[in-house]
Amino acid sequence: MVVQADGVVVDKVYHPYVTANEKEFEWRLLSSETDEANRLAQRLGYGQSILENLALDFYLIAERDDYKDFTLQAVEVEARWMMTEQGQYWADWGLLFEVEAAERNDNKSFEITSGLIFEKEFGKKSLTMNLFLIQEWGDVIPTEMETEFRLKYRYRYLPGFQPAIELYTGEDFLGIGPAMMGVHRFKGQKQLKWEVGFITEIAHSGKDHSLRFALEYEF
Repeated sequence: MVVQADGVVVDKVYHPYVTANEKEFEWRLLSSETDEANRLAQRLGYGQSILENLALDFYLIAERDDYKDFTLQAVEVEARWMMTEQGQYWADWGLLFEVEAAERNDNKSFEITSGLIFEKEFGKKSLTMNLFLIQEWGDVIPTEMETEFRLKYRYRYLPGFQPAIELYTGEDFLGIGPAMMGVHRFKGQKQLKWEVGFITEIAHSGKDHSLRFALEYEF
């Protein structure tokens, strides 16, 4: 959710689906605690489908500073392309593209992300995987390319109660933990989705925990 150049790779696991004529508001929160720091970040976004299989999202990203105030740190544009119809093939596929511009302490940085999204259903269970290639550069960030991988194994017990296990890997990071999500449907196409997850880094000693929460209203 936060800029990957800062070493934070925990975020939501993307699904490959786009709904025609859909609009959405989204809010995400991430609390990340290590032995060295305690970070808190929020993301507010608006998106809509511009084609039956293509959606655009725009985000404002804020982080808590040293004075405990939230300040705008970055803006981001995201495009999601649903390559296959749901259930058309043995698995569902999509692509994700992101461009982010950030400014922290008068230092500018930029990031371009491209990713492959995979989802496969097994009865009431589903496996979702994201593979991202990230190019970043900036005033104090060396130009480099990184990869990230995200995985969610979910049991769709009820629409409003879907427990899951999530796995995240990135540069010098391997984290795993429980998650839960649900959806409440209103009249027509309106629905409210929520997600929560608690991820623990397991590749190194020391404390490194991330709590993430997301709300998404689609209409």
